[in-house]
Amino acid sequence: MTKKKKRKSKKGISNLTNTILSILKKDRNQSFNYKQIAAKLGVNDASSRNQIIKTLAKLAAKQEIEQIDRGKFKAIINTEYHIGIVDMASRGSGYIISDDFDEDIYIASNNMNKALDGDEVEFYAYKRRKRGRIEGEITGIIKRAKSEYVGVIQIHKNYAFVITDGNKMHTDIFVPINKINKAEEGDKVLVSLEDWPEKADSPYGRVLKVLGKPGEHSTEIHSILAEYGLPYEFPHDVEDYANQLDTSITKEEIAKRRDMRQDLTFTIDPKDAKDFDDALSFKILDNGLYEIGIHIADVSHYLQEGTVLDDEAYERATSVYLVDRVVPMLPEILSNGACSLRPHEEKYTFSAVFQMNDKAEIKDQWFGRTVTYSDARFAYEEAQSIIETKTNAIPKDVSLTGKAYQADQSIANAVLKLDELAKIMRRKRMSTGAISFDKVEVKFNLDQEANPVGVYFKTSKDANKLIEEFMLLANKKVAEFIGKQKKTFVYRVHDEPDDSKLAALQNVVGRFGYKLNFKDRKSISNSLNNLLKDVNGKKEQNLVDTLTIRSMSKAEYTTHNIGHYGLAFDYYSHFTSPIRRYPDVMAHRLLQHYLDGGKSVNEEAYEDKCNHSSNMENLATKAERDSIKYMQIRFMEDHKDEEFVGVISGVTDWGIYVEIISNKCEGMVSIRDMKDDQYVFDEDHYALIGKNAKLMYQLGDEVVVKVKNTDLVKKHLDFTLIGKHEDA
Repeated sequence: MTKKKKRKSKKGISNLTNTILSILKKDRNQSFNYKQIAAKLGVNDASSRNQIIKTLAKLAAKQEIEQIDRGKFKAIINTEYHIGIVDMASRGSGYIISDDFDEDIYIASNNMNKALDGDEVEFYAYKRRKRGRIEGEITGIIKRAKSEYVGVIQIHKNYAFVITDGNKMHTDIFVPINKINKAEEGDKVLVSLEDWPEKADSPYGRVLKVLGKPGEHSTEIHSILAEYGLPYEFPHDVEDYANQLDTSITKEEIAKRRDMRQDLTFTIDPKDAKDFDDALSFKILDNGLYEIGIHIADVSHYLQEGTVLDDEAYERATSVYLVDRVVPMLPEILSNGACSLRPHEEKYTFSAVFQMNDKAEIKDQWFGRTVTYSDARFAYEEAQSIIETKTNAIPKDVSLTGKAYQADQSIANAVLKLDELAKIMRRKRMSTGAISFDKVEVKFNLDQEANPVGVYFKTSKDANKLIEEFMLLANKKVAEFIGKQKKTFVYRVHDEPDDSKLAALQNVVGRFGYKLNFKDRKSISNSLNNLLKDVNGKKEQNLVDTLTIRSMSKAEYTTHNIGHYGLAFDYYSHFTSPIRRYPDVMAHRLLQHYLDGGKSVNEEAYEDKCNHSSNMENLATKAERDSIKYMQIRFMEDHKDEEFVGVISGVTDWGIYVEIISNKCEGMVSIRDMKDDQYVFDEDHYALIGKNAKLMYQLGDEVVVKVKNTDLVKKHLDFTLIGKHEDA
């Protein structure tokens, strides 16, 4: 058997100077000789070795590297290193978001150095003379964003590859044949990263779980949860612990609480709600003031620290609301049972009770643990009917107890008065700079097999806003009560919008004839509100609403209070939804601790919990968006022969994105499929322009499209462009 001859390098090693610098800077505390560098490059012919020796000498002469021993070289570090988070693009390059820079730092694919999307990395930055922009090179991975990925497995004789879902993972995952965990060719699997050898193009992994066949409903829903590391069932020990809790209402516990069972109390929730974590009570006092109680399920009574139940709730941190199901933070015995304020049942609650006058001014407030009894359960539509008709007639589906009909305190009168007070509070809030985000939500009508048979839009009406205002009041006043004591607390904060994002928003909305005023904080809020009001009901509403929300900073949990910009509150927390949010549980515990005279708790420990809660909320939001996108594509599968009118919602050099007006489904028209002309991307005008006929497809234009392809696995929708909408 003859040995293969080593191929000699004729042209030399390309980009050798940068490659050597990269090797030395990556391991900047080590020194290397030419043989070690040749080994890293995978070359051993004489020509390549000579190239390396000459390049090392040149770099040393320029004092870019130093020779610390005979033939041993080390990088000269005169560069400041930074830390940031990777945001991958689809073709292997990406950007780093770092607090050290005002702009994102571009990272070429050959400088990613095995970093993946979302990783926390160390990098150095340099300015490219030709392009004039700051670029960077990743020199170390501090923390992987995730270690588990979802994808489809391709099995070969001695190995397999997992091709991951999504476009931000630029490499497949290599799986040895003995680690495929009984997966079959084409299965969708959850794979764990185990190693990434230095010379390997792909990371090595093992299959943790087989999720099913791609495209099947249960497979895709479980894949969405698995992609973000979200569970879809409770461990047995957690279920067992929850099922053994004493959920009875006892005289001993009632004696420790304020008894408000005789106060007229009711819930207003979506008609399909299964858990009710908030209720309102209403009473007219002898002094003419209104006593209004905001009663929240006392989850912390059952959720004791240090238990497996509490550990599981903390890890989840939030319930996840997918299109066809809820993945709850708490087991059903609590979320739908003991902690749900169901009609005609006594419950333990944690309450914020206010005395108000007719101007919605607060004259007194009280916080503490209570026991309540819900007299009625309203759907939003039923409460809305009372508000719109201004009648005492109770919708026939609402079951009431006797005291709900008592003179001057009928439940209908209570709803009408609360609506009146809520509208005053809302006007005050808007006048102080709050921003009115009433974005239309896309909802689906599902059949028994969870197939989407219809689309409808959820909008916020007076009944929704009534509940919203009183929940905001409780959240605000609890945070203010503790914040003014200067004690550690869990705040929900929202920073002011970034100037560059507002400028980008103006560029887009300017295409539709809208103008924003950036003079000061008040003018920004006013012009944003005017914008959201002006687009209401217009074809571009969803696009503008979405872009406006994206221009805002992201709300988050923290112990460091900076106020809430969007609500125009100096103090704000989350107190009103402990069934589905762990930060609310923490707020309840801290409030009770301070009501009992406790000292300020450890800030650092709670900041860590806040960070975890914010991260889990972010993952849950992404999963919820993915489930909506998935269901939209399933819905469009059954409408392939129809033509739809849509609005161009995005323009890129590879095509246009179109959002269908009638159902808000968004898909892409590839520039390659626009055969009537040769189209060129005009970045300044957010448009594709035909070279010959000069036909322009611009952001906000109405067009007619037809479904070309639906991909449930990649959650991608492709359209065929029919042309411009003639009635536009």
